[in-house]
Amino acid sequence: MPVNHQIVLDNRPQGEATTGNFRLMQTQTPPLQDGQVLVRHHYLSLDPYMRGRMNESKSYAQPQPLGAVMIGGTVGEVLESRHPKFNLGDQVVGMGGWQEYSVVDGNAMGALRKVDTTHVPLSHYLGAVGMPGVTAWYGLVRIIAPKAGDTVTVSAASGAVGSAYGALAKARGCRVVGIAGGKDKCDYVVHELGFDACIDYRAHKDYLSLSKALRDTCPNGIDGHFENVGGMVLDAVMLRTNAFARIAVCGMIAGYDGAPLPMANPALILVNRLKVEGFIVSEHMEVWPDALKELGTLVGTGKLRPRESVALGLAAAPEAFLGLLKGRNFGKQLVKLI
Repeated sequence: MPVNHQIVLDNRPQGEATTGNFRLMQTQTPPLQDGQVLVRHHYLSLDPYMRGRMNESKSYAQPQPLGAVMIGGTVGEVLESRHPKFNLGDQVVGMGGWQEYSVVDGNAMGALRKVDTTHVPLSHYLGAVGMPGVTAWYGLVRIIAPKAGDTVTVSAASGAVGSAYGALAKARGCRVVGIAGGKDKCDYVVHELGFDACIDYRAHKDYLSLSKALRDTCPNGIDGHFENVGGMVLDAVMLRTNAFARIAVCGMIAGYDGAPLPMANPALILVNRLKVEGFIVSEHMEVWPDALKELGTLVGTGKLRPRESVALGLAAAPEAFLGLLKGRNFGKQLVKLI
């Protein structure tokens, strides 16, 4: 059995996360038992939610245990199988974590899923046609529920969730405006992803300045917003919302270091009769088949062209993850393991 390199959470962050919170280990992959599958990971997904799991505070999921392999989505290839549903060479997606190999119980519901790479590259099953894409689908379709002609916005527009959101919203006839950090990201959002406009939040010193830019870009107001960031961005959007606007909240990356994120104008929730709903996509598994079908079609037909930032080798994962939290990645952040 192969030697397996793993990254575990060694200690919890005190404020901002650092590479010192992680530890690289080497172990021997155990022999397979009946019903188990050995997977060689090709790509590891890095996602903002992982930062929240590193804290010990109460959240929607249990904290990442100290000394355990960091949680994370993976795609790869079956190297050995003692389960009749999985064969040598099958390409699969699962939650293998920050390691090169995983031994998976083939009978566990949803633990491992075979994927078709005929029209969709394997890595995209961690992004546009994976959890981030389904996150965008649920927030748009089930919470915002836009009508053709609505103006909808999204923060972190160039990322894995934001890019899928834009393609899904355009397919429904919406005017789509992104918010992203930097000219290069905004140019990509407009010229490659097909958004109607994108605002560089880094060009604005406070939420009032950003809100003025939103007013100019969204002259008819905002009917629906998808929030990945929180803080100044959410405050700016709320000032431009129309009556009965819907806000889907899936991330608050501005507050992942533990500091509170106060809202500047919470009274707008009442004044504009806003619907503000947070959600965790893993609690809505019933929508995944429909969402993945639509997302796969968008990628396969070229209507969604997601970009990826790829770090090389497992040892590069901590630094790439910290860069993701600072917005240094461009598109979906992956680690290539083979």
